[in-house]
Amino acid sequence: MAKSGFDDIPEIALKWHRAGRGAVLATVVETWGSAPRPCGSQLAIAKDGEIAGSVSGGCVEGAVITEAQEVLETGETRVLEFGVSDDQAFAVGLACGGRIRVMLEPVGAGLTENMLAKLVDARANRQPTVYVVNPETGARRLGDVDEFKDRFRMDKSGFEGAEFTGIHNPPLKMIVVGAVHITQTLLVMARLAGYDTVLVDPRAAFGSEARFPDQDIIDDWPDEALIAQGLDARTAVVTLTHDPKLDDPAIQTALRSDVFYLGSLGSARTHAKRVERLLAAGFSKDEIAKIHAPVGLNIGSKSPAEIAISIMAEITERLRSE
Repeated sequence: MAKSGFDDIPEIALKWHRAGRGAVLATVVETWGSAPRPCGSQLAIAKDGEIAGSVSGGCVEGAVITEAQEVLETGETRVLEFGVSDDQAFAVGLACGGRIRVMLEPVGAGLTENMLAKLVDARANRQPTVYVVNPETGARRLGDVDEFKDRFRMDKSGFEGAEFTGIHNPPLKMIVVGAVHITQTLLVMARLAGYDTVLVDPRAAFGSEARFPDQDIIDDWPDEALIAQGLDARTAVVTLTHDPKLDDPAIQTALRSDVFYLGSLGSARTHAKRVERLLAAGFSKDEIAKIHAPVGLNIGSKSPAEIAISIMAEITERLRSE
């Protein structure tokens, strides 16, 4: 699968701690103004000074690393604040008008190895979870989607009262059935938007590496490929072959899953025939209504690239409006 660059900072912190290198997990817990990194951004710091990730795009990392070494010695959680009125922030180049708070947690002390391991396991299994911590009392727990539905939908970490809620959503995934011209642009756009991408097409001449460089391509039958990939609420499926023999099996598989988006290429007339086939296959009208067809927002798209833009826009709208 082509990866979007989903961060692995908690995993790195756990690995360093277990290797006896010491580890501090720094997390942006609050921002104001033109802060360079959003809430939830993380930086792992080892005792030997090695780092991974970022809490400010380089602006305050030096100060955070220095404080992290002290936190490793004391074993206490610490919250730092950098802002335009803070001389230290000016010294390290924080953007004018911005202010951030960064929480430092030594792994093995306040943030126990067991709790971090549970968080890492949930991420590995594509299970949405939330890390909830009260920086003042030190109380910590892991929550789930039902507790913070809006935050999960918007991928938005932040404070709920006195508690910081760190949202850990599985990486977004897009599976496209059909190696057509639209797909060439759509997959690039999806990766730029943070999706892991999968291309499915059993026709070798279409789904070639030459046409789709650096893209994982599956040449199995679409329904088998989708089942093997796994479909969940962080997955979007787009069928673009315009061939019922290929699109219909994928559509039927997606309709039986929890994917947040299912879009299919074809005119209104083509979709009407598709609906007839799905009804005959036993799907209800409500189930069939989940399909976005004709695929993409109606923005007057003409070229394959413009159609890809309309599809990406519709997927984004669906993701954020639920």
